[in-house]
Amino acid sequence: MKKYWLAAAGVVAAVAIAAPSAVGAPTETSTASTTSTASAASTTSAASAASPATGTAARTEPGKVTPAKAAAPAPNPVRTVRPGRRVDAGGGFTVWLTRDGKHWTGPDGYENFRSVVDGNIDRSEPGVSHQSEGDATGVFHSGLYYGTRKAGRVELSDGEGHKTVATLIALPGRPDWGVWYAHTVPADGNGGSSLGVTLYDRAGKLLAELPGFDFPAGRG
Repeated sequence: MKKYWLAAAGVVAAVAIAAPSAVGAPTETSTASTTSTASAASTTSAASAASPATGTAARTEPGKVTPAKAAAPAPNPVRTVRPGRRVDAGGGFTVWLTRDGKHWTGPDGYENFRSVVDGNIDRSEPGVSHQSEGDATGVFHSGLYYGTRKAGRVELSDGEGHKTVATLIALPGRPDWGVWYAHTVPADGNGGSSLGVTLYDRAGKLLAELPGFDFPAGRG
């Protein structure tokens, strides 16, 4: 009987010794599981955080298109002046326009007039006129251009091919006529009328020519 009790006590002791190990095992397993879960969550979270960045990097933004700037319009070669406004043409000469034609004065103060309404010019087609006066210091040239609303340039040229570009003025409202003027070096005995006058449009197309004359030019 005593032998049986000792044997039973040994069995109870064995169970008591084994119990802490059994209780501790789940704790270790749970800790490992928690760590694995945390690691997985961390990996998933990192992957989720990295995914938008990866998606942003992979996305191709459309390039910005800068519209081409329109070319600036060419400056108007004709200066617009009000009726009766005096324009200093240089060298002591003054030019002004009225609805009926061209007016100008020289250093001597003598006033000249060239009509555009008296029937002496045909405004139904492009043309030019030429008046000149000067002395040993230089020659002043002026005239009408008419029959076009697209005048771009008036040139004077001598027999040697030297060219002088004139200044163009006109009244407001795109009239079909205007005035040109220019200065050249002293001319021969014909007062500068030996120079030819050529009218071009704004595209450089020849519109009209007036050849030089061999006789002295008057004031008209």
